[in-house]
Amino acid sequence: MGTTGRLGGIARHDRPRGPMELTETAKVTVREGIAGDYRGAMKPDGPRKRQVSLIEADSCAAAMADLGLEPGAIPWQERRANLLVEGLSLPRIEGARIRIGNDVVIEVVQECDPCSRMEEIHVGLKGALAPDWRGGVLGRVLAEGTISNGDEIRIEE
Repeated sequence: MGTTGRLGGIARHDRPRGPMELTETAKVTVREGIAGDYRGAMKPDGPRKRQVSLIEADSCAAAMADLGLEPGAIPWQERRANLLVEGLSLPRIEGARIRIGNDVVIEVVQECDPCSRMEEIHVGLKGALAPDWRGGVLGRVLAEGTISNGDEIRIEE
């Protein structure tokens, strides 16, 4: 993988367990995370750790292979991630910074551990997403802006 990648998809959901909505562009703010996504809003007592979740396309493909499924058999957004990253390995260290497009900066705060909800989607998915941060990363928004599918993504550690 290279030192830069691209944004392959944007998804959000407006309520717990709500359907994931794909969108071509999204406003990203410090206060709301991805506009329209209920997980990104700040709590009254301060910023949330899980404002934005990112997952690698290659990790999705590896999980599908482990399950004996064709790539894309389970659409990436069903994993409940907000952003699909293509052509770039996400940093596996807290504090790393990810720039999307010209303006948006997201700080990695922790690994996105797959939850039991993944088993509702497909038996074995939780285990297939567990190794090597395949479930992706959770981040907090440091710099705001608008992102669009196809935007460049780069790591700024």
